[in-house]
Amino acid sequence: MGNITAADVNKLRKQTGSGMMDCKKALVEAEGDFDKAIEILRKKGQKVAAKRGDREAAEGYVVAKVSDDAKNGVILILNCETDFVAKNDAFVSFANDIANTALSNGAKDVAELNGLSLNGSGLTVQENITEQIGKIGEKLEISEYQFITASEVVGYNHPGNKTAALVGLSVSGKADIGRDVAMQIAAMNPVAIDQDGVPKDLIEKEIEIGKDQAIQQGKPAELAEKIALGKLNKFYKESTLMNQEFIKESKKTVAQYLKEQDPDLTVTEFKRISIQ
Repeated sequence: MGNITAADVNKLRKQTGSGMMDCKKALVEAEGDFDKAIEILRKKGQKVAAKRGDREAAEGYVVAKVSDDAKNGVILILNCETDFVAKNDAFVSFANDIANTALSNGAKDVAELNGLSLNGSGLTVQENITEQIGKIGEKLEISEYQFITASEVVGYNHPGNKTAALVGLSVSGKADIGRDVAMQIAAMNPVAIDQDGVPKDLIEKEIEIGKDQAIQQGKPAELAEKIALGKLNKFYKESTLMNQEFIKESKKTVAQYLKEQDPDLTVTEFKRISIQ
């Protein structure tokens, strides 16, 4: 990237919560690469809230829906350009129609969803979106869509429909418990169910960051690895669902909460989408 624009700096600021000048310096150092810039900010100890698993979205409506038998669930974003459109009743209804169509047809991905007929209109979902673009005058798109199935699926839509979550449970008939866990996922944004589910490249990156931070703090190089591994354990506690403090009872982990409710109960899968 040749020049770092004000829009680039503002985008990184929104993603990380860091100051404007820090973001600009990081982007310059990273030669415009946003992932590298985020890593640079973290290594320098800046306040960074990495939106893991969230794709960039300007405005829109996020919705999670579950089938009547609670075996399947869908979650999606219908994007638009302005908050004014995102709050419009017709737009909200359109987004819910798309989600209902996805759920009733068991669409597994965006491509399949876009090809489905919507509400017997004779037009596909994608054709209806194109039609709405002409009416509204803004770009609309389904930027993210997920489908899950489990013994019981529970959804949670945070008020305002900017964040939603789905959770799959190993045991049926646990809707209230599932809602608590789905709320946990929406609030705490875990990267995986437990440490076994954390991608290898993310683990390596966390260790590298921990080493760099230790060295910058003046720690001997031979201790940097131990310090980094200690930070990795903290990362697991903060960023994996089962090891997180349960938001309703902070003295327990989510795993402990589930075991207390039912020894056989666990989370098989989860999805979270958010517009920030």
